[in-house]
Amino acid sequence: MARTAKPKNEAINLPVIDEQGISDAMNAMTSIQSQYNAERDLVNQLLGQAQMADAFGKFSVTVTTSKLAFVKENKLYQHLSGKKTGNGYQLSGTWDEFCSLLGFSREKADQDIANLKSFGEEALESMSRMGIGYRELRQYRKLPEDQKNALIEVAKSGDKESLVELAEEFIAKNNKEKEQLKKDNDNLQADYKALSKRNADVAKEKEELAIRLAQFEMNTVPLDERLEPFKKQIAETQSRIDELLEQQRQYVQLVDKLQKEIIINDPDYDPEQPYSLPEQLRVTLTILQQSLKLTLSQSKRIYNDFWMNFSDDIESEFSNTLIDN
Repeated sequence: MARTAKPKNEAINLPVIDEQGISDAMNAMTSIQSQYNAERDLVNQLLGQAQMADAFGKFSVTVTTSKLAFVKENKLYQHLSGKKTGNGYQLSGTWDEFCSLLGFSREKADQDIANLKSFGEEALESMSRMGIGYRELRQYRKLPEDQKNALIEVAKSGDKESLVELAEEFIAKNNKEKEQLKKDNDNLQADYKALSKRNADVAKEKEELAIRLAQFEMNTVPLDERLEPFKKQIAETQSRIDELLEQQRQYVQLVDKLQKEIIINDPDYDPEQPYSLPEQLRVTLTILQQSLKLTLSQSKRIYNDFWMNFSDDIESEFSNTLIDN
């Protein structure tokens, strides 16, 4: 299918370049890059050039993007802080302000630097000569690295038609892949919602079935048979509690034995004087005391809950008073 002819971008008319101004500005910026230790004096020199009559316009068109990138990355613009322009305005040393002094916006400078980092000086200069604008360059920067590298090689050859054709091919391919990914994602979201609804329905069915089963057991299974597993579980739980309480009793015996051994083996022990146990033993005793206290508190709370619910239903010989908190 024949390609549709694309309208050519209009050529950009640049102001007349002052060759001497170009030479002075480039020399000053090169000095900044090669003599970083003297950066403050050099930036002040640039400011002096920028303050010359009618110098802003000439200076802005002579500074290359690579020099701008160097100034930004090393924050050399901060050295202008406190200096004054020809009209008495005191500079604060910001990147925005530096770009303004050179006659263009921060956004334009940042885009130029981003393009330089993405494509390299040779390819970027070639694309600029071809008339490739900021909008196209922004699209090219978003391409995957392998596609961007392919564009760079074509740009270096200077073949604009091949460059534009290849870029359009990449962009169309990527857009198609994005659409397919979006479609696949939408399908996955729909499947997930359907599965979530199904799981919720299954959970509800299981809950209803459990209720019906419990109702069925209440109506068909004798009470003694239903209580028998419960009584067995109570006995097993009590057995485990007894084992744990026996362990705690043994812990009490162990620390008591340790305490006596420490006292017996201490030559400075005087039964008539207060005695301090070793710090390690006192920490262990504190932990054991808190454990016993927690066990007692939990037992009281469970028993009192039981008593509040069933005190009127059990025989009088078992109905002692509530365990005090």
